[in-house]
Amino acid sequence: MKSNLFISTLLAAIISLVSCNASNANPKKNTGIERPASTENAKIQVALLLDTSSSMDGLIDQAKSRLWNIVNTLTTLKYEGKAPDIEIALYEYGNDGLSKQSNYIRQITPLSTDLDLISEKLFALRTNGGNEYCGAVIQDATKQLTWAREKSNMKLIYIAGNEGFDQGGINYKEAISDALKRDIYVNTIFCGDKTEGINTYWKNGADYGKGKYFNIDSNESVRYIATPYDDEISKCDEKINKTYINYGSKGYEKKRNQNLQDQNAKKVSAANYTERAVSKSKAVYKNESWDLVDKVKDDAAAISKIKKEELPEELQNKSAEEIKNFVAQKTKERETIQKEIAVLAKKRQEYIDAESKKTKKQDDLGNAINTSILGFAQVKGYTVEK
Repeated sequence: MKSNLFISTLLAAIISLVSCNASNANPKKNTGIERPASTENAKIQVALLLDTSSSMDGLIDQAKSRLWNIVNTLTTLKYEGKAPDIEIALYEYGNDGLSKQSNYIRQITPLSTDLDLISEKLFALRTNGGNEYCGAVIQDATKQLTWAREKSNMKLIYIAGNEGFDQGGINYKEAISDALKRDIYVNTIFCGDKTEGINTYWKNGADYGKGKYFNIDSNESVRYIATPYDDEISKCDEKINKTYINYGSKGYEKKRNQNLQDQNAKKVSAANYTERAVSKSKAVYKNESWDLVDKVKDDAAAISKIKKEELPEELQNKSAEEIKNFVAQKTKERETIQKEIAVLAKKRQEYIDAESKKTKKQDDLGNAINTSILGFAQVKGYTVEK
């Protein structure tokens, strides 16, 4: 009996062990603590790679003229009903003022939500000389920038220039292949004749990068359509500027830069300034790093964490409650003005759309980028809400 009992106990132990091993034969890949579903917004990340060789002044002027128009196109996109975060990076290449060791390439800004910074750096660009290595700058943008990983994100490179796409020691196909592995689509904009761009591999670069190929006349000035709503929107922008409350060590300079970028936009044209004003009324234009209104939206307890000396002089002697009420007042003012601009902007865009049908569409940098952004948005499951 003891022998039979021993055998029965041994068999039971073996069966239990086999069962346990079987259940672990195909363990889940994520064996750690389960990660909660991401609550982050989808991202649209755009890297602009601009040729700043001596023949590209027109291209840079078009970029300055179309920055805010491109931003406004991006703000019409929604993913699952929510506005995505927008990040823009800038590179220049082909400038002899840059080092040979860097392949005459410079990262001007990383992917950033700081749109005033993008504008500031764009307006500071100067052209010089010319050794344009497209493969090298695509490789740098692919490897150096912090690209998001989620499939919902839309990641786009736009490279613009006018020399052979295959120049330099880095093969453009290999660089583009690396970009595609990260789900980054490469679009090319040739500054010159369409056939010449095809013959110099710009179209091949776009085809290989699953992107779009465009050709533009970079020396043509951007044409604008003036509307009956431009002056009203500009007046709203002057009012909205008064709702910004700078704080922190860089707050004063950042607020000053906001005004400088207003002036830069005005120098290009009244219409460009209006485009910037529309951008500033959108959720994408956020400055929580230096503006107390945006900071409190991001962190309700922010006021208690900021030192008195980091506030504007007129607020330093006020109590926390007084500061809180002041911020709430400015928040309400801004929201009211933003709603006013939104109504005017919609009417303005309807007017522009109607007038645009009467003339041939201009082939410029902004229109090329906007057209492709809307095309990619459909592929990635975004909706357009004007």
